[in-house]
Amino acid sequence: MRFGRTSKAVGVAAIAALALTACAESGGGEDPGTGGEGEASGGAVTVAEVNPFTSFNSDSATGNVDINGKVSYLTKGSFYYVDDALEVVRNEEFGTYEVTSEDPLTVAYTVNEGVAWSDGEPIDAGDLLLSWAIQSGHFDDEDSEAETGTTYFAYAGDTSGLGLTSLPEVSEDGRTMTLEYSEPYADFEIAFDILDTPAHVVATGGGLADEDALVELIQTAPEGNPESPEDRPELQAVAEYWNTAFDSTTLPSDPALYLSSGPYIVQDMVPDQSMTLVRNEDYAWGPEPALDEITIRYIGDANAQVQALQNGEVDIIQPQASADTLASLEAIDGVQILEGEELSFDHIDLNYSGVFEDEDVRRAFMYTIPRDSIVESVIGPLDPEAEPRNSQIFDIGTEGYDAAIESNGSGEFAEPDIEKAKELLAGETPEVRIMYNADNPNRVDAYTLIAESATQAGFKIVDGGLPGNEWGSALGGGTYDATIFGWVSPGVGVSGVPQLYGCGSASNFNGFCDEKAQAAMDELIITTDPAAQQELMITVDTRLFETGYGLPFFQSIGINAADEAVQGLTFNPGLVGIWWNFWEWSVA
Repeated sequence: MRFGRTSKAVGVAAIAALALTACAESGGGEDPGTGGEGEASGGAVTVAEVNPFTSFNSDSATGNVDINGKVSYLTKGSFYYVDDALEVVRNEEFGTYEVTSEDPLTVAYTVNEGVAWSDGEPIDAGDLLLSWAIQSGHFDDEDSEAETGTTYFAYAGDTSGLGLTSLPEVSEDGRTMTLEYSEPYADFEIAFDILDTPAHVVATGGGLADEDALVELIQTAPEGNPESPEDRPELQAVAEYWNTAFDSTTLPSDPALYLSSGPYIVQDMVPDQSMTLVRNEDYAWGPEPALDEITIRYIGDANAQVQALQNGEVDIIQPQASADTLASLEAIDGVQILEGEELSFDHIDLNYSGVFEDEDVRRAFMYTIPRDSIVESVIGPLDPEAEPRNSQIFDIGTEGYDAAIESNGSGEFAEPDIEKAKELLAGETPEVRIMYNADNPNRVDAYTLIAESATQAGFKIVDGGLPGNEWGSALGGGTYDATIFGWVSPGVGVSGVPQLYGCGSASNFNGFCDEKAQAAMDELIITTDPAAQQELMITVDTRLFETGYGLPFFQSIGINAADEAVQGLTFNPGLVGIWWNFWEWSVA
């Protein structure tokens, strides 16, 4: 579960992301206008990541994978970021946003003069309006039941929040956009940000004359109405370009497809091996990084990451956590180790179609899942006291978790019950294809244990494991019946709930759609009282277990390690992990 500048969950072939989950006030961290101790010191570091890069559009459903979001974090300017205390820190060198009215809730966003893409084009009205149109779903008119209409932009995040706003007003100079909400919105603090994709590139790539034509299209096209859908060929062409044109595992021949508005620019890519980023010399609207160059190497195997660190091939690693990995790191001289619980969890989701269209078959499969064995195998060696996670929504130890597990029905699946599974199957032997990242040893272990147990109940299991560079784009593609992956949360906001579980959401990969859960989510995004939010989220959590959504496995543990020469690193449990303060990194 894409991901911490925008309110969306992040997909990870080693994570898979969860959206923002609770409105926080501005504060915490250092002044974003200052660099770290090593400011202007130069130098370079190499960082190992589990997953290979696949898209310069981390905001799309197929691009919403952890590594893509991290590269976006390095290359895109932003109104805010989330620090290691899980507080929202505003970047007022990029721009400002302020509430200009409480009733109706009205928020004005202003991009500072001089903020630009790396080709010199300013960030202005086109970027503001395009980002709003994508994040609000303003033009969508699809009716999935009637099979009519269109969902234009395949946005990975939740559109229901900004969907409460009408067409924004844009100032004469094109740098201020004002949003007016029809109802109070719980996550307004993190509701909007400029997305990865430059409007002037999307406009011409989508067949329009220029960015001005895109602005006119957004301002004049009627709002989508599922009761009266209509064809919008110009908008459809723009959306299709946005959805697919930025996906790439190689450096595109057209530099417009990898423009930067942040501290770094992508300079080189070796498919399925590495990416090199260099300082954006024009960047002056946020924390100035100390390092001149960062290389990201894709190393899926934890032992190989440790070996690369020991050999001096990389300076920072973020391997899949295990006791063996930790022991190996502790045996290396000159290495700093950062550990902590992450806001991520592994799980298996079952499609509400195909072999699992029948709720009894879904529940039968859930009765076969050996969660204790999965926890013991994957997390147990690192934390002998680790227990299965019993909520799809609440992280272990957070407010609401204990209350949720008392009533959500998770206890019914505490241990495998093969006989009950057989009873529900009534002699049937359904074939189930399970998709997962075959390059991730934790996912391989989980798949192996599940396949062995489910076979005992009569299920015929088909191994649908895919390489790490193919896994993320296969989500929601209809090529599997169940999938094992993870969601990671930046730790702020509630909009991650409808992002993952809302009817028709682009990140709702298995087709869950429940009237009672949807009503709770509709209420959740306009509810600001924390206690009321908790009750609504428990309602959704309960319906997920009651309808056979699948099961969570465990809360993940994070291990980061680095050469002692690298300074400025601190552990962050959220979306971008150790990258959260990359501008403070330096090399002694």
